[in-house]
Amino acid sequence: MITMKQTLTAVLLTAALSATAQNPVIRNQFTADPTARVFGNRIYLFPSHDIPTPDLGADIDSTKAGAGLRKDWFCMADYHVFSSDNLTEWQDHGVILSQEQVPWGNPMGYSMWAPDCVEKNGTYYFFFPNAPREGRGFNIGVATAQKPEGPYTPEAAPIKGVMGIDPCCLIDDDGQAYLYWSGMGIRAAKLKENMKELAGEPRQMEGLPEGFKEGPFAFKQGGHYYLTFPWVRKEKGTETLAYAMSDSPMGPWQFKGIIMAEHANGCWTNHHSIVNYKGEWYLFYHHNDYSPAMDKRRSACIDRLSFLPDGTIREVKPTLRGVGVNKATDRIEIDRYSQASQDVTLAQNDSLAPFQGWHAQLPAKGSWLRYADVDFSMMGAKGYVVANVKAQENTVLTVREKDAKGKVIARLEIKVESTGQFRRDLRGQWLTVTAPLTYRPSGKTDLCVVSEGADVCIDWLQFKNRQQYFTPVAANAPAAKPDAEGFIRRWMVLEPIACEIRSNTVFTDTYLREVFSKTYFKDQQTLLPRDGQKVKAVKQTLQWHAVESDRFNVKLFRFADLLDKRVYGVLFWAVTIIDCEEEISDVRLAVGSNGASMCWLNGEEALLLSGDRRMVKDDGVSPRLTLKKGRNVLRCAVINGPGMSDLCVRFVDEKGKPVTNYKVITK
Repeated sequence: MITMKQTLTAVLLTAALSATAQNPVIRNQFTADPTARVFGNRIYLFPSHDIPTPDLGADIDSTKAGAGLRKDWFCMADYHVFSSDNLTEWQDHGVILSQEQVPWGNPMGYSMWAPDCVEKNGTYYFFFPNAPREGRGFNIGVATAQKPEGPYTPEAAPIKGVMGIDPCCLIDDDGQAYLYWSGMGIRAAKLKENMKELAGEPRQMEGLPEGFKEGPFAFKQGGHYYLTFPWVRKEKGTETLAYAMSDSPMGPWQFKGIIMAEHANGCWTNHHSIVNYKGEWYLFYHHNDYSPAMDKRRSACIDRLSFLPDGTIREVKPTLRGVGVNKATDRIEIDRYSQASQDVTLAQNDSLAPFQGWHAQLPAKGSWLRYADVDFSMMGAKGYVVANVKAQENTVLTVREKDAKGKVIARLEIKVESTGQFRRDLRGQWLTVTAPLTYRPSGKTDLCVVSEGADVCIDWLQFKNRQQYFTPVAANAPAAKPDAEGFIRRWMVLEPIACEIRSNTVFTDTYLREVFSKTYFKDQQTLLPRDGQKVKAVKQTLQWHAVESDRFNVKLFRFADLLDKRVYGVLFWAVTIIDCEEEISDVRLAVGSNGASMCWLNGEEALLLSGDRRMVKDDGVSPRLTLKKGRNVLRCAVINGPGMSDLCVRFVDEKGKPVTNYKVITK
């Protein structure tokens, strides 16, 4: 049995976490040429930033503009940096360098291509290419910062002796830094200790295959040096990701083969980095997912990478799913599936708004898609699923565990209204549908969405906990105080007692005194219950729960709903202890409740609220009472019929001001 404490604790943890672990990983802007680096416990992503070519108007001197202003070419004006500690949630730290800030660069070049960043002796060195202010081609500059997210200060001049693009820096085990770049092949040179000047003449890297090569990324692993690079095989015409190995950072290199083959859709470029993060290897690369008609607008993706025993790299197949674990309680772009039946297809939601993503079409009964690695550990005892779907006729989608024949987690009924005099035609329109969970997985699992009938499209789904209003109170929790307005939030609440009540209109004083005077469980007016204690009440075994209301009002129907208990036609009992350091006289008990209620202080009736009520603060106020020094036991009972039940309680003085000079305990 899942207790209230377990349920509430799980739900509280959920609120602090979120995840969006699908490819592409950055979902609100174009991010090409992704260089990933690990600094401390976080992974930092330094991509270039594709943008649509701006229209600068007729007054601009086109002779001063770089090639980046061509409508059919790469256009990049600045750099952002992103970071994550789980490969799923990426924080955009904003622009770290723009073309206007580079003293030696063309402020209208729009040519800030693939960068890199490394740390040495506490300083972060950001290497980047740019079109020069004067002349043609590219230079490579360096900017420095004291934090990986910047701010970065660019040097006044580019690195002397380097002409080209796509810099990469490798710092060897002995501290020696090497700079690699592309331009008439791939070149490399040692860097001086200041990381801003070459320590020797550049050398052409030998042993690489013929054909166009760019974007070098060098790293060391298992005693081997790796030089990886985009490479165009003559027979294909678009870029692969390839690699060579060596015993030396400067080569010569032995070509080994392909890391990732050409993109299936003909996207001309690919560009990448390879990094080990928390013991796993990852390949960062780009693809024009968000811009299928224009391959100069790319987006960063991640997939796992692994090595064979001899150090060679297994070929990586790009996926929609990417890496990382999704929390069930975050929106899951289910169209980024891990696997699907052959008839499932994808389409953009809006071709004019690419970052709105895609949806998947399941065209027939039995069509399915599987989405891996969803974590349900933060789901409470009860929950529901929300999905964005569309269909031409009424149909059903099931969300199952693991595969198309797995256990049903939820059953989504999609109902579309046909055209009629008073009906809106919802056929083929996006609808948000909900369904309760029929089964809650535990821990990490795969989801499988299955069409149980007609053609249906799905964009996203999200699992949600019912809104929570309580925090469990631990056995060793310190005493509480009433809140600033004097409301008592800490209570022992008994699971609801079933009462057959069809209407709240029966709640007369006479009826209520009869109902509240009945004995439902042993020691009803004297028991000081413990958290978890069980009692027998009207042929039921019910449990007490120590809870703290998150609001001034104790939402008793939410308490029952969270525990999957009856919420209508029930009687609630709540007990708390008022602990006073001294006697407090001439106080009044002020109560509001949905439904009818009665309160007792130290065994004596203090207040009765009868009739069909709505909860209002201080709806009823008792005669003068005295809170004795030491412990005072306050008991409340609330009864409802077809309506909801709620309760707020406080003590006020003769002027109606809250009394707060006491402690509230439940033991």
